[in-house]
Parts: sequence; C-alpha cells; structure tokens
Amino acid sequence: MTKDFAVPPVVFPTGGSSGGANVQQRRFAPIPFQQPPPSSSSQIPFLSFNMGSAAASSATQAGPFGGTISSSSSFGGGSPSFEDEEPLLDELGIHPDQIWKKTRSILNPFRINQTVHKDSDLSGPIFLYLALCLFQLLAGKIQFGVILGWIVVSSIFLYVVFNMLAGRNGNLNLHTCTSLVGYCLLPVVVLSAVSLFVPQGAGVVKYVLAGVFVLWSTRACSTLVVSLADGGEEHRGLIAYACFLIYTLFSLLVIF
Repeated sequence: MTKDFAVPPVVFPTGGSSGGANVQQRRFAPIPFQQPPPSSSSQIPFLSFNMGSAAASSATQAGPFGGTISSSSSFGGGSPSFEDEEPLLDELGIHPDQIWKKTRSILNPFRINQTVHKDSDLSGPIFLYLALCLFQLLAGKIQFGVILGWIVVSSIFLYVVFNMLAGRNGNLNLHTCTSLVGYCLLPVVVLSAVSLFVPQGAGVVKYVLAGVFVLWSTRACSTLVVSLADGGEEHRGLIAYACFLIYTLFSLLVIF
C-alpha cells in the first residue's frame, strides 16, 4: 500500500531571474578570528584604550580575600611626598648636633657637661678615630688597624677595671665606656694635628705637649666615668690612673 507525499517544486535561479521573491540567497558564515578591515584613521588598534577608566578600575581592585585595594591617591587625595620622612642621618642614628655638643664639652677640661654624655653613641668616636688616622697618615704613619685595635682593647680594659672596683654597684656598660673613651680621644687628635708643625729636632717640646694633652684626656674621661656610673666616686684615683695609661699609649703613637 503506497502513500503519496506532496513535494514542492524546485526552482533553480537563472541569470535573468535573480530578483525572485522565493529565491533565498545563500549567505556565508563569517570566518572566525577574521581581522577587521583596516580603518582609515592612523590609530593603533592595541593602544586604543581609555587611561581614565584603567586608573579608576585600578583604584578599587579586589584583594585576595574579597576586599578592595585602594590606591595611594584615595587616602591623601594627591601625590605622595617625602616631607614627612625622617632625615637619613636620624634613621642611621647619627645626630650631628649631639655629636657637636659632646665634642664641645670635652674642649674645656675644667667644666665638662656630663648631661650630654648620658646618651652614648659611636658616631662621634668613629669620626675622631678617622681624624686621628688621617693626621697620622699625613705624618707618614699608616696606623688604621693599630689605632682601632687599641680603642677596642682600651674600652674593654676600662670597663673591666671599673666594674671590678665598683663591684655590684657598678652599672657601666661597654657601649657607654667605648663612647667615653672615643670622645675623650679629642685631645690626642689635637696633639696629632699640632705635631705636624713641630720640627723633628724639638723632642722636648713634643714630650711636654704630649704630657699636657694626656692629662687633659685623663681628666675628662675620669670625670665622665665617675659622674655617669655609680660606685666610682671612692675609686676616682684608680680610674684616673687607668685612663692615664690608655691615653699615654695613644700619645706614644703620635710622638714616635
């Protein structure tokens, strides 16, 4: 048993009947990743983005924990400045005004200001150490390592002597001791500078100058040690003797 189906007729377009209504033109699908036609303008395609929108989007970026990260301009409302930053010398622990006050207090051995030496530092002693090495170098003596070693040994020597004399009452630490020994080295630095202008044959003059500057350093160092540390008032003579030995060694470097 057969069944007939109604099949519409197929009409093929000809050259003369291209505008028929029943004829549907076949349209080709666009090729993927096809480049757009070049524009008439000279704008570069991959640089055509808005800087304002990029800055606005970067101001509120999402953080790794769901929050938002704001830019620095959202806090202060302007560009960051370095006016609120501390000076570089203060960050390194170098205070030139404090160094000058401590150095000036050593210049007068009869009126030494003990209050400025309560805050010990090593910036001033390092400067005086370099000055002494420079004057010795001008005299033809290369003694950088010798002077540095003697400063370390002298600081440890004075620290041990004072704490042995003071006993349990002694509170002189090694940092303060090194600072005092270094600042009281100023008269020896002056002696080294003055000895550059003394003739070679005037040995007696050098000895007299060395004795004066050694007594200057001894008085300054012993006064500061006794005033800044507890338990050293009754042993002032022994502390002064230890300081005298220390600065005599430095003066021998200058004389010979």
